[in-house]
Amino acid sequence: MSTLAKTNGFPSLKSMMEDFWNTDGFFSPAVFNREVLPAVNIKDTKKGFELEVAAPGFQKEDFKITTENGVLTISAETKNEQKEETDNYTRREFTRSSFTRTFSLPDNVLADNIKASYKDGLLSVEMEKDQKAAVSRKQIAIA
Repeated sequence: MSTLAKTNGFPSLKSMMEDFWNTDGFFSPAVFNREVLPAVNIKDTKKGFELEVAAPGFQKEDFKITTENGVLTISAETKNEQKEETDNYTRREFTRSSFTRTFSLPDNVLADNIKASYKDGLLSVEMEKDQKAAVSRKQIAIA
């Protein structure tokens, strides 16, 4: 049986507590600037893998999906700037949102046949399995 493995995820409770106690509290940049990773569902079917990434607030053009050396990388970035000027003041607000998720691909995934679509805040990635190149498992005897 082949599996698609997540190689990064949410920070541990220990690291979050260390960030909190080693800073100035709730208003510390370490608390507010933490990268938020979107939730991911992975479904293993007979034909392939279906990956769903919950990423509302992005546009289709914001995403970049690549494969290299057996690793699938999904990243997205969006920037927004609002500027308001009146006689007495100028207000500029900047927002930026980004994430990167990486996944180790099994040997039986056909990297050339990966398809993706984005609709209503959900990025869907379909990866076809090569039925002839089943991932083999072997138990190694210890001498």
